[in-house]
Amino acid sequence: MKIYPAVDILGGRCVQLVQGDRSTATDYGDPVIRAIRWLEEGADALHIVNLDGAFGDAETNASVIKDILSETGAEVQLGGGIRSTGDAIGWLEIGVDRVILGTLATKEPDFIRKLAEEFGSKRIMAGVDARDGQVVVRGWEEPAGDFIEWARRFEALGAGSLLFTNVNVEGLQKGIDPEPVRHLVAATGLSVVASGGVTTPSDVRTLADIGVSGIVLGSALYSGKITLQEALEAGAGK
Repeated sequence: MKIYPAVDILGGRCVQLVQGDRSTATDYGDPVIRAIRWLEEGADALHIVNLDGAFGDAETNASVIKDILSETGAEVQLGGGIRSTGDAIGWLEIGVDRVILGTLATKEPDFIRKLAEEFGSKRIMAGVDARDGQVVVRGWEEPAGDFIEWARRFEALGAGSLLFTNVNVEGLQKGIDPEPVRHLVAATGLSVVASGGVTTPSDVRTLADIGVSGIVLGSALYSGKITLQEALEAGAGK
């Protein structure tokens, strides 16, 4: 199981939010320095979110993200503000390993098929951000339907993997809710990376036992409730 430290970028800074609310942002400094630190501590991949893009300004952090790619050479999955095939293609062509399609995937699902045909399924990750069993889009403000139905549709369209974010517990640092993750893993044949609420080594082991292919570490990692080493050890061999 792979551990993805999150590097969420807002206004050129590495931040963490609570429940996606930008007013709750805690600043953790230079995103490039943070990315390098996580790699030095043992990570071999990064989860980057262009938060300004998610809030409607996709260009704000482009230079910072390009710096992370050039400075680290690490495996990167990127989400936030990818609103068109042009946006997705641009990131894929400059070296992002996987683009995460959230709102775009639900509003224009066939774009998944087009991108998968051009770049290969493994580089296309569909975002399944769910609250109370419903996919939520546009900054987690709009409900868009049952999360399992959407996951199966994304699989049929050619997505290579899923990023599941449990919005109910995201950013609260109070632990995971394993049931929706278990349901999702059982419902599709795709690799699932889980995000939201991962706070302790026990959370990591639970998700590994469910069968996810990776987890994203965010708020709890930055606050020190779990260290990267603890997470790597908990997920080792899974």
